[in-house]
Amino acid sequence: MTTQVENKDAENRIKTPLYEAASGAAIVGGIFSVIVLGLLIVNYLQIKLLDPLRTERLENWKIKLLEQPNNEQLLSQIRELDLQIRKDRIHRLDFSKKGAFLLLGAVAVFLIGVKSAKVLKKRLPHPAAPTDIQMRQIRQAVRARWVMTTTLALLAAAALFLAVKGRLDFTETGPSYATDEEIAKNWPSFRGPQGSGISSYANIPVKWDGNSGEAIVWKTNIPLPGHNSPVVWNDRVFISGANKGKCQVYCYDAVSGKLLWQADVVNQSSSGREIDMEDDTGYAAPTVATDGKRVFAIFPTGDVGCFDFEGKKLWSRDLGVPESMYGYASSLAVYQNLLFIQYDQAAAEDNKSRMIALDTFSGTTVWETKRPVPNSWTSPIVAKIEDRSQLITCGDPWVIAYDPLNGAELWRADCLGTDVAPSPIYAGGFVFGIHPYTKLVAIKPIGRGDVTETHIAWKAEDNIPDICSPVSDGEFVFILETTGYLTCYKVDDGTKLWEKDLKTNFTSSPSLVGDSLYLLSEKGVMFIIKIGAEALEPAQCALGENCYASPAFAGGRIYIRTDKNLYCIGNKD
Repeated sequence: MTTQVENKDAENRIKTPLYEAASGAAIVGGIFSVIVLGLLIVNYLQIKLLDPLRTERLENWKIKLLEQPNNEQLLSQIRELDLQIRKDRIHRLDFSKKGAFLLLGAVAVFLIGVKSAKVLKKRLPHPAAPTDIQMRQIRQAVRARWVMTTTLALLAAAALFLAVKGRLDFTETGPSYATDEEIAKNWPSFRGPQGSGISSYANIPVKWDGNSGEAIVWKTNIPLPGHNSPVVWNDRVFISGANKGKCQVYCYDAVSGKLLWQADVVNQSSSGREIDMEDDTGYAAPTVATDGKRVFAIFPTGDVGCFDFEGKKLWSRDLGVPESMYGYASSLAVYQNLLFIQYDQAAAEDNKSRMIALDTFSGTTVWETKRPVPNSWTSPIVAKIEDRSQLITCGDPWVIAYDPLNGAELWRADCLGTDVAPSPIYAGGFVFGIHPYTKLVAIKPIGRGDVTETHIAWKAEDNIPDICSPVSDGEFVFILETTGYLTCYKVDDGTKLWEKDLKTNFTSSPSLVGDSLYLLSEKGVMFIIKIGAEALEPAQCALGENCYASPAFAGGRIYIRTDKNLYCIGNKD
């Protein structure tokens, strides 16, 4: 009896055009949901099954390369496979994220369609005038076609967006990372482009006075202390600051000095270990880095944070608290879509030191390699040498160069010693490393494997610094000892040309602007001296505050961090 009533009720219902549209939308949404779900399952299986196999193959090739360092074919295969793995990994993660949203939308269309169809399947209406019925049916048909067309268009657009945006193009540098020309125009990391300490601009001020305000464009307070240097990209200046309880990144307007935003990098370390830093190091020694779209910061807690230029947090990582005698101080470096972290710690035999490359877009680890060194305080650089880039690092006792794309070791030289702090540079065809208090070493960076006996060109032993990094114009190389001895050597053979006692202390590394050296003392006095084969008397510009960080240079301006303030020096026009 019940079945007869239900059948009778169904016969008394009419399928309107709107009902047909809702049913069609439900069918399309259901089919689309099944397709997207299938693609997500296939994508997941590829992540879990294919990626580990290729990663294992890559690691085996890297081990084989250590045994055959001159095997260029193997090196090329490693590069290609590593690039393909990274491309696929980013693509699949991106596909998973966008596919999940697309699946959610398709399921929503399906459910709404089912519900709407149930409501719109009406009982047979009372007789009405034929004209009214026809007009109503026409309007309903038009609306039905509009609903159906709109639904299909939205799903098609979503599918097209997923297909187009799901793949990140690593072959075109424009959309993904800054060009060499853009980097040269800015000061993106510690000591500027390639970590060289060389300004691309010659129109830098040569006279100012902190007391009278002469040539001081602006001065602004820094909320928390730090010994890291300013980083400049177009109209933005970035620095970091920290104390025992808080780590922050700051963004200033380069034109006005206004603090545009500040952001916290939260301590995520699960160790709960209390960190007590040396005063000379502080809680914010590492200099931040930028790729022109994002800014990256690291702190002695092992926390890494990434923010966009508006201060929005994009990602963060907890690397664990490093075991460092004086506190972690290595600055960050960026190359293409990679963020490099030299994470030297503990003793060499503890096997804890490593070089880490993170993807700048997501913060995921692209590659990581162990380093046979103890804790150090030097920063990595990426230098263009001949036709390829090299990631160059210093530690005790090795200067080691890696392929920046995959972490494969290119060469190493045993020439350094304990407590390495000065960073390397590349100039005049040589990599320069410093063994504190002991020697300056010039290495030809064109060998493979252990080049200790074959590629060390020369060594110098007078007035060797323990903190300040060297600087060179390719003809002369200059080193600045902490107590103020400035020494000039010839790049090609290491001949000592002259030395000069500036009679004050320095922790800021020297910089080169045109044909002049800029040397910032701890008392805030900038010594400006013309370079050459003879030592000339320097000009002096006093700021009036203590300075421990290296300055940054941009078009016509210098940015200097003091104990409490950030200064911009230049023309006020």
